[in-house]
Amino acid sequence: MEQSLKNRLTYGPMMLGALFLLLWLDSYAQRWTALHHPEWREGGVGGVGLMIILCFVLPIATVELAQLFAAEQIRPYRSVSILGTGLLVVHAFITQFPRFKDIAASTLAFIVVFVPLLAALRRAARKETQEAIVRMAGTILATMYLGGLAWFLVAIRVKHGSRFTGSTASLLMLLLVVKSTDIGAYFGGRALGRHKLIPWLSPGKTWEGLVCGMLTAGFVGMAFAPLVYRAFGADHHTYWGKAFLFGIIVGGIGQAGDLLESLMKRDAGVKDSGQLVPGFGGVLDIIDSPLFAAPFAYLCFSFF
Repeated sequence: MEQSLKNRLTYGPMMLGALFLLLWLDSYAQRWTALHHPEWREGGVGGVGLMIILCFVLPIATVELAQLFAAEQIRPYRSVSILGTGLLVVHAFITQFPRFKDIAASTLAFIVVFVPLLAALRRAARKETQEAIVRMAGTILATMYLGGLAWFLVAIRVKHGSRFTGSTASLLMLLLVVKSTDIGAYFGGRALGRHKLIPWLSPGKTWEGLVCGMLTAGFVGMAFAPLVYRAFGADHHTYWGKAFLFGIIVGGIGQAGDLLESLMKRDAGVKDSGQLVPGFGGVLDIIDSPLFAAPFAYLCFSFF
């Protein structure tokens, strides 16, 4: 067995176990706050475990992304990007509180404008004009790529609306749909792969693997149908099809997110964004697909 596959089979279950533990904490915290502090939010405060995960992985991912940008002489202010990313994630988290909803839009607009202004002030404080534009542009891109996409990830967990109510199950559905696409594509490609998907960008991916991955994602989505779609009132005659379609769409888009990061890594001339997790690469290599799929999953949950 190849060493890379051995590492994946070793560290994959460990990361999955840590994820399940934090999501259990997430669900427990919501039940506890609903019981002891119902005045905070009706139904309890959601997303605590997710916030712990993001507070750990997003700063590391920001550093890895900045290293990729450096290949094109674009050096974002890492501290500003980490701050901006954190503010966007916190903003998504507190949108669940009724008292914040009236100022949610104006606060989000302020954060978006605040990041480039702070980057400009950082450059001005050094009395230097050289590279001011690329510093600002890199800082904005890093913040929006990680923080903007992570905003939707948190929103999926905490959203409370007439058509869709966020839950631990909906978040887990997104994560497992995306990762099951990777698994299905990997083994389907090894068994059936004949036609390269994008040979100039990712020579290991095949059309057959992509189809296998998306079908796997569809069936994983169906497994979550009773937990997610029935929870917010979907007709049981239709939620199986909706869940399968969700898996197909979100799983395919997750693969597009992986290809987008491959594009940046090819430009930077590296195989992985980092070496933190053997067999997987860096943190950015692990979270790229779910982050990219999060906005589309949010729309799918909102419309069907």
